[in-house]
Parts: sequence; C-alpha cells; structure tokens
Amino acid sequence: MVLLGLPADCPPVLITQHMPPRFTLGFAERLNRECPMRVSEATHDEVIEPGHVYIAPGSHHLEIARQGSRHVCRLSDGPNVSGHKPSVDVLFRSAARVVGRKAVGAILTGMGKDGAEGLLEMREAGAATLGQNEETALIYGMPRVAFERGAVMRQVALDHMADAILDACEIDEAHRHHAGGEAA
Repeated sequence: MVLLGLPADCPPVLITQHMPPRFTLGFAERLNRECPMRVSEATHDEVIEPGHVYIAPGSHHLEIARQGSRHVCRLSDGPNVSGHKPSVDVLFRSAARVVGRKAVGAILTGMGKDGAEGLLEMREAGAATLGQNEETALIYGMPRVAFERGAVMRQVALDHMADAILDACEIDEAHRHHAGGEAA
C-alpha cells in the first residue's frame, strides 16, 4: 500500500477513490489505525496540513481550494463527472488550478477513464504526474488511459510509488527553495 510507504510527516495527501458513501468513513478509520500519518474522511473547508491524508467522502467530490494563505478541502455534491462521484478528475483539476507545479498527481489501478483529463491538466500546469505501471495494476484501465493521453510523466510499480511521490516532492521543494517560492 502506498500510504504505508510514506512517513508520518508526509506532505498532505488527498485521495479520491470510487467507493460508495457508506464505505469511505470506515475505510479512512481503518487506514488511520494502520498508517503512520493521520487519515480521515475530508470535511468541507478543513485546512490541508502535512502529515494528514484526506479521503473523499463517497457522496461528494473533493477539491482543493485556497482560503487566504492556506489550502482547504472543498466538498461539492454536484453531478457525476467522468461517470463518478467522487471523481478523480475533479480533484486533479482543482490541484492543477490551485496548486499548479507544486502538486504531485498519481493515478492507480481502476476501471474507466476517470482522472486522465485532470491529470493531464496537472501536467500542463507543471505538476509532477505518476501512473501505476501495467505490471502491478490489478486493473490497468485508469492508468492506461492517462498514460495514452500523455498525462503520465513516469510509470511506476506500485511498491515504488511512495518513493516516487516523495522524490517528486523533494525535487519540487528544492526547486521552490532555489526559486524562492513559497511552500504549499
């Protein structure tokens, strides 16, 4: 599991997974017991902080928004996007819009095309983008479509995904420091 490979003080992580509403809270609670960082179901206007993983509720889209100088979780009950609610495209598009090149996007196993367009928007905004490779994906649908669209900069085996995410964060942190930009 990717989260088990991340440290307790990891950069903030937002996850959209195709799960029905009655399962996401229990899923977040189970991950919170097993993972070194804090994991919870995201709530509207919750401040996004390091060392925390936010799971999209099964009933709402999860987006990143800016509130003053901070990033917050925004939940919306809009229509399905790419056939889903929550939709990975919604999360990725918000990351492209709000966080831009300071973001890292990763798309993992799953059926369909949700996430491909949003991940492409992230890449076009300068973010690092990763996709699970075919050899380790249970279902190579979502990562395949994203790769074929040109959204994935690098394909990674599942057991190396946490390191790839951290490496991308360190590269961005060094670039921000070198460029004098602010940390997200």
